Amino acid sequence: MGIPIRIDDTLYEQARTEAQIEHRTIAGQIEYWAMVGRVSLDNPDLPVSFVAESLASMREPRDQATPFVPRSRRA
Repeated sequence: MGIPIRIDDTLYEQARTEAQIEHRTIAGQIEYWAMVGRVSLDNPDLPVSFVAESLASMREPRDQATPFVPRSRRA
């Protein structure tokens, strides 16, 4: 169960817009932004885009993942 919090109206509207694009709930979008921010702060040497893409890839079903093929074995 979540705890209600107060956030700025502008941030709420931005989250609502982005949530629709990303097929998330508004709360889910804000949680995602918080997770990206937390991981980025814990890893300041990594670009934020890398953090976001890494988190997204971790949520993909493993059976649908593209297998890694080292360059030395590519045709």
